[in-house]
Amino acid sequence: MASQGTVSAVHAEDIAFAKALHGKEVKSGLISNLRSKNADVHNVATGAYLDMWKKAETETKDDEDKRLNEYTTLVNSYYNLATDFYEYGWGGSFHFCRYYIGEEFFRAIARHEHYLAANIGIKKGMKVLDVGCGVGGPAREIAHFTGAHITGLNNNAYQIQRAFHYAAKEGLQDQTNFIKGNFMELPFEEASYDAVYAIEATCHAPTFEGVYGEIFRVLKPGGAFGCYEWCMTDDFDESIPHHHEIAHGIEKGNGIPKMRPTRECLQALKNVGFEIEIHQDLANMGDTINWYYPLEGDLRKCQTARDYLTTLAMTKVGRLVTTNMCLALEKVGLVPKGTVETQKFLEVAADNLVAGARENLFTPMFFFVARKPMTA
Repeated sequence: MASQGTVSAVHAEDIAFAKALHGKEVKSGLISNLRSKNADVHNVATGAYLDMWKKAETETKDDEDKRLNEYTTLVNSYYNLATDFYEYGWGGSFHFCRYYIGEEFFRAIARHEHYLAANIGIKKGMKVLDVGCGVGGPAREIAHFTGAHITGLNNNAYQIQRAFHYAAKEGLQDQTNFIKGNFMELPFEEASYDAVYAIEATCHAPTFEGVYGEIFRVLKPGGAFGCYEWCMTDDFDESIPHHHEIAHGIEKGNGIPKMRPTRECLQALKNVGFEIEIHQDLANMGDTINWYYPLEGDLRKCQTARDYLTTLAMTKVGRLVTTNMCLALEKVGLVPKGTVETQKFLEVAADNLVAGARENLFTPMFFFVARKPMTA
């Protein structure tokens, strides 16, 4: 059986905080998970996150620098609050994808993961690292799809606990492992992995070069790193207030210290030594069905009956029901205070992701495959 990960002393406080907040047992369902929270600890987590943000028009460079310097607190606080809502609204794979006409939501999510694995060349018997693995949805899917052994790394103890739970339920406990760690300081030896991938996760890093450099270090010579990166496009101009407001909304709503343009992503890969084989914005392919349609809450764009369940939560009525339900449960003490605040900043995320996409300012799937030279 896979071990419960390698945990250094520096992560002990995070793990203790997660247990105090979420409890020791893994539960299912939004309400069950929210009811299990320690109210006082949840209030601390909510305050820690919201205190890092001001309105876009009043923020200073110092405010931005603080988030970059304290990115581990920022991201951990965010996912301590948002993970249950993510699973409720999106399932176990916390990422977007393209859709074919008639394609069911979860099938499209899985195909997006298969596409990444196929382009990297992941095969049975390979040792693969998933950087920023969430609750392990992509790791499980890629393990099933390829037969490779997948190690998921994540700095959020709550998500690691859930990743182990779900992997065991699918009989993947010997084909997966999950480790709590900081992707800016990967806890692995040089040249440890045959391949590495990241799905909408390394945007949380304070710098692309820092996280890409660590991935380069642990990748074997000749190995490939594939990624779906969150970036601002070439049309984005931070000096334009409206553009800045959208980027700030994406950052606040998704626990990201700083959004960066695609050119910085590519330059960072080159700077740390990668050879870029493929790069393409898959969000701008002229698809009939936009990647963000579930966030719009437009039921007319649902492809199958099952998709209505996912999209319904994002309609105006669905949002109102969720918010009022959380508000009512807060008032009677069945869920901790701060739950409604979490719902509100997740709505900020959705609104700004859609706005950024419609104006071609943002992409959640800047796709690339980069290789570590054999001589490195």
